Amino acid sequence: MAGPLTGITVVDVTTNISGPSLTMILADLGAEIIKIERPVTGDDSRGMGPFWEGEGVYFLHINRNKKSVVIDLKQDDGRKIVYDLVEKADVFVENFRFKKAEKMGLGYEKLKEINPSLVYCSLSAYGQKGPLRERSGYDAIAQADSGIIGINGAEGSEIARVPVSVLDQGSAMWGAIGIISALFHKEKTGEGQLVTTSLYETGIFWVGYHMLSWLATGKEPRKNGAGHTAFAPYGAFYASDAPVMIGISNNSLFSRLCKVLGKEEWITDTRYETNPKRVENRENLRVAIENILQSKPAEEWVKLLAEAGVPCSKVKKISEVVGDEQAEAIKMWESVEHSSIEGFKLPRLPFELSTSRAGIKQAPPRLGENSKDILKMLGYDEAKVEDLLNNKIVQAHEEKAQTR
Repeated sequence: MAGPLTGITVVDVTTNISGPSLTMILADLGAEIIKIERPVTGDDSRGMGPFWEGEGVYFLHINRNKKSVVIDLKQDDGRKIVYDLVEKADVFVENFRFKKAEKMGLGYEKLKEINPSLVYCSLSAYGQKGPLRERSGYDAIAQADSGIIGINGAEGSEIARVPVSVLDQGSAMWGAIGIISALFHKEKTGEGQLVTTSLYETGIFWVGYHMLSWLATGKEPRKNGAGHTAFAPYGAFYASDAPVMIGISNNSLFSRLCKVLGKEEWITDTRYETNPKRVENRENLRVAIENILQSKPAEEWVKLLAEAGVPCSKVKKISEVVGDEQAEAIKMWESVEHSSIEGFKLPRLPFELSTSRAGIKQAPPRLGENSKDILKMLGYDEAKVEDLLNNKIVQAHEEKAQTR
């Protein structure tokens, strides 16, 4: 079944996490992604361990459904190949530092001359304006700058970033939404346009209600660990063997919790009878709940609480999530044939379409795996292809330039 973006061609010069995550979304939706990589090393994420049969797991996760062509963009003949690709493409995506694309001859205005209907996406660290626009930045740096790290973790604990690429992959989502919106506009008008997003913008958006809280109250938002500023009891409570996450946001849920815990008197206790009072007395409530939970293992409490309609979960380790029956039931994993990894599978995009479905059709490419095919698709004859290979403007997979 064809994906909704089938027929869309994307020229992808991104590297690391954010840009490749963006083009992965488009790829799973059916777009053809021509991934241009630098000679010898390729995408930076190829070298990010740990490794699975010699392949970096970061690269494996976000580069499925793509074709890899290795081109030296520092050479005129290399850039000429990109121009030829752009002439036939619908979308171009880059995540270079500010103005680097322009210096390389790959900026929006240059490529717009070649293809006026091109949708060009620039994904940066800080955006296209402002005093920080020229800074490079990784996910953790943008987490710090946007205030995420400042409110992450528990009071008194060491500083910690959110341990997933929340801004890399968050900005990838916004970039993909921007590109799809621009393609929809192009379908109606024939006009291409520039799409921009950044890690910093995404971070500012994610902390939106915390900023509004400060504007409304003048109080700096506190670190809440696994808890919640606005609700109690809400957070991780230790059972006899593992923590249980419980979320109570109203009196009805609190009543259900009290009944499961055998503490129905709490329902009318003046300390706990409203959510604001429970928030005020959250520490007393936490200690009292944990004293009860210590009598049983986490799984037993989760069963009892869930049956009563109380939002809850055991705080799971990654190893537990991999084989989780819920993940299996909603088919979050897709098996993909890989040349060197037996039983290879990847998590699918976290949404489903009933008709034009997204899907993982092929494993991430070897470095330069599709170089020759892409050049031939452009109409380059065998002699021209060999000349580009011999002059190291292009690199093909069989050269085995990258070893570990």
